[in-house]
Amino acid sequence: MFQPRFHISPAAAKALMAIESARVEMDRLPVSPQLIASLRESARLLSTHYSTQIEGNRLTLPEVRKVIAGSGGFPGRERDEKEVSHYYLAAGRAETMALLQRPFTAEDIQLLHGLAFEGQARPTPWRDGQNVIRDGGSGGIVYMPPEAKDVPMLMNELISWINAETASENLPVPVIAALAHYQFATIHPWYDGNGRTARLLTTMILHRCGHGLKGIYSLEEYYARNLEEYYEALSVGPSHNYYMGRAEADVSGFVEYFCRGMADAFLKVRASAEKAEAGSLDKAALMRELRPPQRQALGLFAGSRVVTSSELAAYLGISPRQGRDWCAKWAAEGFLETVNASKKARSYGLAARFEAGLF
Repeated sequence: MFQPRFHISPAAAKALMAIESARVEMDRLPVSPQLIASLRESARLLSTHYSTQIEGNRLTLPEVRKVIAGSGGFPGRERDEKEVSHYYLAAGRAETMALLQRPFTAEDIQLLHGLAFEGQARPTPWRDGQNVIRDGGSGGIVYMPPEAKDVPMLMNELISWINAETASENLPVPVIAALAHYQFATIHPWYDGNGRTARLLTTMILHRCGHGLKGIYSLEEYYARNLEEYYEALSVGPSHNYYMGRAEADVSGFVEYFCRGMADAFLKVRASAEKAEAGSLDKAALMRELRPPQRQALGLFAGSRVVTSSELAAYLGISPRQGRDWCAKWAAEGFLETVNASKKARSYGLAARFEAGLF
């Protein structure tokens, strides 16, 4: 039976309080349906981009946006396009499945994998052989998951534990989601697509248990921006072998990491919603200051607060050189501000008054 070893650290407890505070405040805010729809779409795009980026997808956020809109077509990156299309579809299904008032099943999780990994609305069976996670550089073994013969039993135990804990409400919902994510990644029930499916399972649990926050946040962005810490938090135990201590390891570190990430995402959403609903600045007046290309560029900044000139060029459909020229000009005019001034990694964000007044 799955019996995780963990304790809630002071940092995790602080994060849990922040999560609950943000959740309650969001329920109280008179957020318009139009704003919710916009934020939900942006969040799903961010989740799709960052979850597939973690697995090596090369598409930028503007390119992901184009693929989802049906206007992709990036030669040599057809596999990347399929990955983001599949994940976007699976993310929507995870939210829909969360609405079903019944216990989770193995078929639910296998269906999410089928959608995310293969783009097919049919469950994929657990792996039938041994898989090994190796270091991309050295080729050394990073983790040896359990044998295939044990996977069905381990997954059934995990699913039973999730259903029992969500019904009993003995643990905070974010802690249940964190432990489920960790154990799923530990079992590694398929040869590939485990990370994406683990993150979708997390989404489904949080939405089912009242922590969906109307679907307007992205945990995946936090993972991607703190990727080394993400993998470090998942790598616990005295051995890389499941049967040599990994199964009984203390996973408090991952619980803390997960809760901090969730608090970060929730607080960002609350701040954005409060700012949008307050209407403290005259958006119409600000919009009148902008030229058509600048107004169009706002769609890019809605999904990512910091962008490069090449991302702007791709989003607007202009040449990279023109993108660099426009960014430099717009920064001089006060529409943009330089976030990173280095030549190799120069990036831009909206100037403070446009950031505050339009988002």
